[in-house]
Amino acid sequence: VQSQAIPVMIVQLHPVELTLPADALVDAVNQATVAAQVSGRVVEVHVDAGQAVRKGDLLMKIDAREASEVAAGASAQYVNARAHYQRTLSLRQQGFVSQAAVDKAKADLDAAQAAHGQAAVGVGHATVRAPLTGIVAQRLTEMGEMATPGKPLLVMHDPQGLRVTASIPQYRVPQMHAVRQARIEFPELGKVVDATSVTVLPTADAATHVSPVRVGLPPGFADIVPGMHARVHFVVGRANKMTVPQTAIVRRGEVAAVYVQNAQEALSLRQLRLGEPVGTGEVEVLAGLRAGERVVLDPVKAAVALKSAIPPGK
Repeated sequence: VQSQAIPVMIVQLHPVELTLPADALVDAVNQATVAAQVSGRVVEVHVDAGQAVRKGDLLMKIDAREASEVAAGASAQYVNARAHYQRTLSLRQQGFVSQAAVDKAKADLDAAQAAHGQAAVGVGHATVRAPLTGIVAQRLTEMGEMATPGKPLLVMHDPQGLRVTASIPQYRVPQMHAVRQARIEFPELGKVVDATSVTVLPTADAATHVSPVRVGLPPGFADIVPGMHARVHFVVGRANKMTVPQTAIVRRGEVAAVYVQNAQEALSLRQLRLGEPVGTGEVEVLAGLRAGERVVLDPVKAAVALKSAIPPGK
């Protein structure tokens, strides 16, 4: 019976990047929480989560009857306050009232004018429009629900302006100031991208003793959204090391090993002493291998071949 050739790699010392990994979260440079500014029932909903909108697009409508009633009341109060002030001013000129009465009437007029202006603006805010061009990340209000001033209606972000914020221990911060290169890994998506920038923020969390480091994310990734988990690998140096892929390693309890193929294509399982992960998907070999040896990249296929006693590649 013929077996397929088993893929191998020849291990050598080679220059690798020394990285400092850190957990991180994706966030948006431009993000807006759109909140209601009037009270009323939501009577129209034109968008849902994930939908793209342009600045000024209609998002929702709130029943403005209550706001209109408030505006009408404020308008009447303003008219009355203005008439009362003019009457008080006339009485003062005739000596029938004190200057304090005039001052109070003026203060009441100013307050009524401010309330009138605010109520008029509130009627306009019954129509909710997009404050920026972007994606609706969350819709927090359904049709028919009551909106109140300050209640969040939806969250938007600009997908072209995403970044990743990592948390670095404070003792590492001086080292981070020299870092110019980093890779961003998205474990759930199986993606790794190069960062466009690395910026250490001059702040620290008093409770956790970590500092935030912002890492620029290139545009064009539709499946990366704010709040997504990421892992940033900051490049802190370079050195010559011997490495093997993580996928080539066989782990049995605390023991790590790889299948090695000799010049006669015979296979054997070799125990290794491993160091830290290096780069993306590689791990440093501290002992157990010599430069020039051939390591099997597919340990499952090697185990089957060895068990079958079929010479690999034959």
